[in-house]
Amino acid sequence: MTLVEIQDGIAWLKINREEKLNALNKALLSELNERFTAFKADPNVKVIVLTGSGSKAFVAGADITEFSSFNKLEGRELSQHGNEKVLFIEKLGKPVIAAINGYALGGGLELAMSCQIRIAATHAKMGLPEVSLGVFLGMEAPRDCLD
Repeated sequence: MTLVEIQDGIAWLKINREEKLNALNKALLSELNERFTAFKADPNVKVIVLTGSGSKAFVAGADITEFSSFNKLEGRELSQHGNEKVLFIEKLGKPVIAAINGYALGGGLELAMSCQIRIAATHAKMGLPEVSLGVFLGMEAPRDCLD
């Protein structure tokens, strides 16, 4: 689900779910965690550039087809899982650049916000559509709001 190329101290990490607009699912979140853990430990990696495949989306949010049937406990676990991942990226200790090449919605924008630098294409669209529904951000929900 991701493609990696390391060259001249730069790790290029591309989310490769173009057919799903690079939407986040549990497997992708786990893979991103593995990749960033490896980048942190690799002394040859000085900076990471994170982007999405294609020109339509950086990450167009969560893969709703996977999460729509979750119960309250599963939703809480998913939120905590995502929260841990974005905090890990935020505190990685190496600069992470979000190259926003299209839609960055919901969890995709949260992922971009966890990066130290964000650069957007002129056609990029960013937003948090969940707030218009009165829903907390999925990966940033306060712990007491999930009870």
